[in-house]
Formats: sequence, C-alpha cells, structure tokens
Amino acid sequence: MKLVVVSAGLSVPSSTRLLADRLAAAVGRRVPVDGRAPVDGRGVESQVVETQVVELRDLAVEIAHNFTNGFPGPRLAAAIDAVTGADGLIVVTPVFSASYSGLFKSFFDVLSVSDQDALAGKPVLIAATGGSARHSLVLDHALRPLFAYLRAVVLPTGVYAASEDWGAEGLDARIERAAGELAGLMTGLSTAPQVAQDTQVAQVAQAAQAQPVGFVPFEERLAALRA
Repeated sequence: MKLVVVSAGLSVPSSTRLLADRLAAAVGRRVPVDGRAPVDGRGVESQVVETQVVELRDLAVEIAHNFTNGFPGPRLAAAIDAVTGADGLIVVTPVFSASYSGLFKSFFDVLSVSDQDALAGKPVLIAATGGSARHSLVLDHALRPLFAYLRAVVLPTGVYAASEDWGAEGLDARIERAAGELAGLMTGLSTAPQVAQDTQVAQVAQAAQAQPVGFVPFEERLAALRA
C-alpha cells in the first residue's frame, strides 16, 4: 500500500509540514511502514505501507507553467503519478483568506484536468493550519466540498491546528483518531475488491438458481393469453 502526503506549506520550517509529518507518523503506528512487515498473531504478514511526501512549494513554478502550456514538468508529472497511484492521501494546507491556499488549489486543479477520476474512491484525510482557531471551519466549508467534488472518500475526522494548538491538549487525540480512520480504510480497501467480487459472484449464482415464489416466465404468460 502507498500513502502520499501533500503539503502546501510555504515557509521553512513549516507548521503545515509539521502537521503533515505527525499525521503520517500516526498512520505509520497503525500500519507498518518503509518495508517492515511484522507478523501478526496468526502468523500472517501484515500490510506494508510506503510513504511519500509531495511538497507543493517545490512545484510552484511547474504548476504555473502547466496552466500556460498544458504540459506538466518532470517533477510535477511525478507528483501527479504518485497521488494518482496512492492508496490513501493526507492533504494539508495553510489557511489563506479563510480558505485553502492558491498553490494547494492549483495543484488539484492540474490533477483533475489530467485525470478527472484521479481521486475517485480514494480515502483522503484533510487537514489545515492557521493562526487562529476561528478558521477551523475551513475543513468543512472549503476542503471537504473540494474533495467531495473530486469524488474522493473524505474521512469523517479532519484535523485543524491553530498556533495555540501546538503542545496543547486535544491536537494529539484528533491526529490519532483521523490516522486510525485512514489506516482502517487503506487496510480494508486492499482486500475489499476481491471480497466484493466474490460476494457479487455468489449473489449472481444464487439468483440464477432461485426464482421467486409465484414467478411465471414471460413466455408461459404470453402463451396463456394467446390460448
């Protein structure tokens, strides 16, 4: 499984990247990362997660060029491929003017133009950082509608970190809860396609073998009417 973290922080160091790293680490505590595949209690190897971080600050020029010439540069193309191929996403943006940053929105505009279904059905953990707790509604008023429009599966728990939240009680609990939701979805989706396929095959076979009580084939009904 592959986890991709998209960070739209601009400064170095960045509180946005710090939140992104803490979220990724929390997911990693629930699913093995970086090639480690411990054995669970039943002697079965657990799922392995590869984590990749996409720093949008480093792609700003290529994103702008993509809007003018229609072609992504090599680093932007690699980032798009990483996001498209991810089993789960963590997306974190700073709050500008009570919404996500222009760089953040521009990246996902480029992504949706290149592939409208890039995020369809993909679990996404949304997060944001800001200077005031008053901007926490950015998660529900801006980020959630954006990724719902892109047909992603947005996790119920979003994480917002204001300046006063760092080191305060409550942020760690939100991080852990959101990470647990993402890890659960990623682990479940890795086996869901085969389970769903087996269930569908069984349902079709059962329906083919059984007819509802009182069912009369159309041919017999038509013959009765003609008689």
